[in-house]
Amino acid sequence: MTTTITGATGIDNIQAATGAVLQVVSTTKSDTQTISGTTFVDVMSATITPTSTSSKIMVTVTMAINCNERYSAAKLYRDSTQIGLGDTDGNRARVFLSAQNNQNATNDQFVMHSSSSSYLDSPATTSAVVYKIQAGNTYNSPVVTYINSPVDGGNALYIHRGISTITLQEIAG
Repeated sequence: MTTTITGATGIDNIQAATGAVLQVVSTTKSDTQTISGTTFVDVMSATITPTSTSSKIMVTVTMAINCNERYSAAKLYRDSTQIGLGDTDGNRARVFLSAQNNQNATNDQFVMHSSSSSYLDSPATTSAVVYKIQAGNTYNSPVVTYINSPVDGGNALYIHRGISTITLQEIAG
């Protein structure tokens, strides 16, 4: 199956093969954010308008996500629906990606960790779709989640600052 792209390059009736990348949208977050407790809050989002209802959207997220203990994570949403999550299994939290921190590791508070994940979505629409990342902690209320910085945000050469990105690719269906 092919998708017709009209006016994308100034030439009408270009045929895109199934699996071709039709458009790319990316958002980069370079500032830091601190999230206290178990309430998940918005971190970043990107909006894409698919050209066909048969298109797939490849969502790729890379985050500098850290916490002062454990159990911080990020959730992925398409508009208001959580997507890209594991199966229900008892009381286990269903998330898109998790922080790699462990408060028992020596000097871990100085290290900025990055986590990444991707998900192939089928929104089945030609309306604008918002993909959003929320972050927080899944277990312990006094835990603090840090975005784009390590737990110890001091001003030393070995203390890093990072970026987080969400990239959307429309794939011809």
